[in-house]
Amino acid sequence: MVVPQWMKKSLVILLSIMTLGLVSPDDFHWQDEAAANGKPQKKSSFEEAKPVDEFIIPTSLSTEEEFDRDKQIESFVLKAEENCYLKFGDRIKPRIENEFKDIIFPKMEEAISEYLQSYPDEDLSNLAITEKPSNSATGEKIFNIYDKQSSKDIIRFHVRRENPPQQGYWFNFHYHTNDDEFLTHHDLGSIFWDKNTPPGWNQQLH
Repeated sequence: MVVPQWMKKSLVILLSIMTLGLVSPDDFHWQDEAAANGKPQKKSSFEEAKPVDEFIIPTSLSTEEEFDRDKQIESFVLKAEENCYLKFGDRIKPRIENEFKDIIFPKMEEAISEYLQSYPDEDLSNLAITEKPSNSATGEKIFNIYDKQSSKDIIRFHVRRENPPQQGYWFNFHYHTNDDEFLTHHDLGSIFWDKNTPPGWNQQLH
């Protein structure tokens, strides 16, 4: 049945009043044309709106600070230097400090860095360095790096007084590792003291 044109206009006006203008006459004209052409009807703006949960922006997950192996090794090197000067004491340090900084300590730093680089992060984080050198006036120990869980040393740094015939006294710096049960003597170099017997380690001026 063909609906009269005046009835269509009346229906549009009535629906516009009832929906407070949400539906415009243009919507009906588009639907009439779509119906005439056999095309599917256009979805309303309300139907096209996506569900709210599709617009949720995923937040980044917070992660724990990563272990800084370079910083850990650097802390060992700084503590190693501190222990060396404690070992020397006030009576020996002024005489050998410059030569130690220029010749011995760079090799000591290199030995620490290279040896610890082979350790995975989880193992390196369990390592620590001894707080003080040996209290013995003639003892060799400067410091050890050890595993806190097992309390076993992994590398030991020593300085030994030597007195070759007719050559005076020397301080020989070296280290040992747990790779061979601390048997091999890894030389770092020697510093000449004097022909006279050096004072004991750790001695302070009063």
